[in-house]
Amino acid sequence: MTTPASTTAEQDARDLHSDTHHEADPGEISIGVIIGRTSEFFDFFVFAIATVLIFPARIFPFVDPLTGTAYAFAVFALAFLARPLGTVFFMWVDRHYGRGAKLTSAIFLLGTSTVAMGFIPSYDTLGVWSIWILCILRIGQGFALGGAWDGLASLLALHAPENKRGWYAMIPQLGAPLGLIVASGLFFYLVNSLTAEDFLDWGWRYPFFVAFAINVVALFARLRIVVTPEYEEMFTNRELQPTLVGETLRHESRNILIGAFTPLASFALFHMVTVFPLSYVFLFTDQSPARFLIIEVVGAIVGLFAVLTSGFIADQFGRRTLLAWSAVLIGVFALVAPLLLSGGELGELLYMIVGFILLGLSFGQSSGAVASRFSTTYRYTGSAITSDIAWLIGAGFAPLVALWLTSNLGLWTAGAYLLSGAVVTLLALRVNKMLDLRS
Repeated sequence: MTTPASTTAEQDARDLHSDTHHEADPGEISIGVIIGRTSEFFDFFVFAIATVLIFPARIFPFVDPLTGTAYAFAVFALAFLARPLGTVFFMWVDRHYGRGAKLTSAIFLLGTSTVAMGFIPSYDTLGVWSIWILCILRIGQGFALGGAWDGLASLLALHAPENKRGWYAMIPQLGAPLGLIVASGLFFYLVNSLTAEDFLDWGWRYPFFVAFAINVVALFARLRIVVTPEYEEMFTNRELQPTLVGETLRHESRNILIGAFTPLASFALFHMVTVFPLSYVFLFTDQSPARFLIIEVVGAIVGLFAVLTSGFIADQFGRRTLLAWSAVLIGVFALVAPLLLSGGELGELLYMIVGFILLGLSFGQSSGAVASRFSTTYRYTGSAITSDIAWLIGAGFAPLVALWLTSNLGLWTAGAYLLSGAVVTLLALRVNKMLDLRS
């Protein structure tokens, strides 16, 4: 079943180590993790930005801009629904054909789905088929992301020194702000350099083409780690092997459930400072989208440093303490966020800066909050399932829900929606603590 492309890619990765033998190094794992996550989030943000700036006009021109954006956000959510199905399928590939085959086929599917979006004709050209093609490709993206889980983050966590667990838990999360910086910066350049007609006609397609190239680089960077004998032995010794999804759910259902709800505040905030505010500014103000894309770049840079800071704070005061206080602050932010976002240029800037600081602190530790509770036997598959469910319930429908609430009930309801996520996170952390006390 392994394709010639995957065989060649794996062989090329192995050839890099054919003449050398080296000990597994956490620094090398970190590089592979960051590159892989950055490429995945770049794909994510390219599509997210296009749901606001492109698809309402090119794919849903038969409705008003607000309804068109809502339709685009509905398509946006399809990837989060498909992702768990991709995890089930690619875990099967992993068990039967190996981690290299799984990763290669998943990343090629992700890159192909993404680059194909850049070739979709408009609704005026293809009619309703343009909508169906976009939906299919978005499902392909989500399905592929289910197979992009390479286990390197878990391997990195297991190699973290006792006093550096927060620092190593933060490393995979750096991919989010890095991906947003590149995606927003690229769209800003195109919006600012082209006429509106040229941008809507052909300029918007280039970021989708760039995504494919980045995926290929990321694939090779990750393969050169996961297929080497040293790391294959480490995966085996650490029992980081794929297990049956049903078996994992039977043994780890409680930890998966808690793990899915623990980062809810962070994941809800994730879209409330990236996708949703761009749609609000584009639909409800007369400001230039290019200006707000620059604000997103600035916010993402701030978020990058906040993610780094989360590692130091978690190591000093504890990961759950940081997550709890972050959830409280996100709750407070939710109360004032509507005032800031509707407060003109200065208010928008403050909204993004404060929002990204809180996002970086919370998101930086969200992935490691409960992962340590998994037994080594089920950690590999359990971590993938938990991530899928967390993104689905915490982020998948967040832009659509926030836009619907804002357009029908007012901007304050989007803040209330974010507040509910903070409350759920605090409850999940409380349950997690109680379980630790009993064990």
